[in-house]
Amino acid sequence: MYAVFKRELFSLLNSLMAYITIGVFLLASGLLLWFFPDTSILDYGYAELTGFFSLAPFLFMFLIPAITMRSFAEERREGTYILLATRPLTDWQIILAKYLACLVLVLFALIPTLIYYYSIYQLGLPKGNIDTGAVIGSYIGLLLLGFAFTAVGIFASSVTKNQVIAFAIAVFVCFIVYTGFDAMSQIFALQYFESLLIWLSVNEHYQSISRGVLDTRDLVYFISFVAVFLGLTRFVIGGRKW
Repeated sequence: MYAVFKRELFSLLNSLMAYITIGVFLLASGLLLWFFPDTSILDYGYAELTGFFSLAPFLFMFLIPAITMRSFAEERREGTYILLATRPLTDWQIILAKYLACLVLVLFALIPTLIYYYSIYQLGLPKGNIDTGAVIGSYIGLLLLGFAFTAVGIFASSVTKNQVIAFAIAVFVCFIVYTGFDAMSQIFALQYFESLLIWLSVNEHYQSISRGVLDTRDLVYFISFVAVFLGLTRFVIGGRKW
């Protein structure tokens, strides 16, 4: 499993697409956070990163599918999965190796954003006037969101051999699970199920953790979410004759 993990990670790091995707993510978040008037912290005037943590999930909807789209789709297109499947590895070991490799790349994309916290810490009046606890909670929420979206991306990549289709499926599913359930809860005919739909929404649990409160219910939700989509991936690749 470790060998597959290294192979997948080095494959991602050797891919120009990964660097372009991370670069676009950092550029977009930087422009939205510091330059665009409607979302700029400098215009907002308060020493907090609420704007970044509100925008990051929507950037994740494109960043993470771009990272994960090649995981299984490229293996299927090039016919190399057959060689991988003949190794003394279970389906779960292959899935988890690819999943963890993609998570490492997502973490690489998040690390440079810590400069935003340092900048606001220095710019605050007085210096250091920022709610560090809320920032830590928000980063934990963003990491858990990354775990969830990566699981969705791995699943989308397993259902097709076309990377573009895998990207599109992952973006669509991420959008639905993040905002779709909230929207459906507002439909008159579904108001009876409002509490259930809100509970199913990723956004609801992400916002809860971002407030700095680590509730075990939110942690169980994200763990269950990841387990469901990785389980669906296992079902897809396990039931296919490669």
